[in-house]
Amino acid sequence: MSVQGEVMTATREPRRRRPFLSRWPGSGAAMTVASIVGGILIWQLLSLRLPPLFLPSPRDTVLGAIELWQDGTLQMAILASSGRILVGWGLGLVVGVPIGILMGHFRWIRTLLDPYIEFFRFIPPIALVTLAVIWLGPGEMSKVALIFYTTVFLVTLNTLAGVRAVPELRLRAAASLGAGAVRTLWTVIVPSTVPYMVTGARLALGNSFLTIVSAEIVSAEDGLGALIWLARNYSRTEWVFVGIIVLGWLGYAFDRLLKYASMRLFARYGVNG
Repeated sequence: MSVQGEVMTATREPRRRRPFLSRWPGSGAAMTVASIVGGILIWQLLSLRLPPLFLPSPRDTVLGAIELWQDGTLQMAILASSGRILVGWGLGLVVGVPIGILMGHFRWIRTLLDPYIEFFRFIPPIALVTLAVIWLGPGEMSKVALIFYTTVFLVTLNTLAGVRAVPELRLRAAASLGAGAVRTLWTVIVPSTVPYMVTGARLALGNSFLTIVSAEIVSAEDGLGALIWLARNYSRTEWVFVGIIVLGWLGYAFDRLLKYASMRLFARYGVNG
């Protein structure tokens, strides 16, 4: 063997062995199913030792879900909460993205709005539930406004961070090619900021589910938050579990849909999951 061959052999990276479970097709899905089944079994075992009012069994929870589904309560609650979340969240995106871009690109706008952003983002939406009901009434507007409030600051701050993170080299390259401020904004800054916008939208969507429960508990006759509160009044803990589980699955579904849509629409901007 030549000297060059010996050097190449010595410097060749060792072959990495694949993890044992990854060699089997479908092992990831099987582990997920096994994890869920294991969690349900632990839940069942704990429910055998605790009273149903404290911890209903999986069977009682399923029966409660069937009961709520058959009389239409569960469907109405899902539709009501989903509608409020989507409207408030969508409005927060429409307002938060432009504000974040303008704050990041123009120093004077950032200086003007930064005190308000930094002040209000630390006030939780639940602290404003009473004011929302007084100012906007107990109808849909108060709930949508709280979701909007939850969304707009997260989206604004993430978009602002994206604008500030645009490499200076890109900006100089655009300027050297004759691009003005507006053209640079639309062709360099906005495309580079898209991954940050998507991250802010996903974070805001998760926080919207936190907010909707408190808003509906205080001033709503329908929705998943109102369902959980109604279950508390009637001492139906299994209904509480139904509401909690549906909230979790609904949020998971919304996030997966948003992630999939973002990857399909904005893959060329670096959004990959």
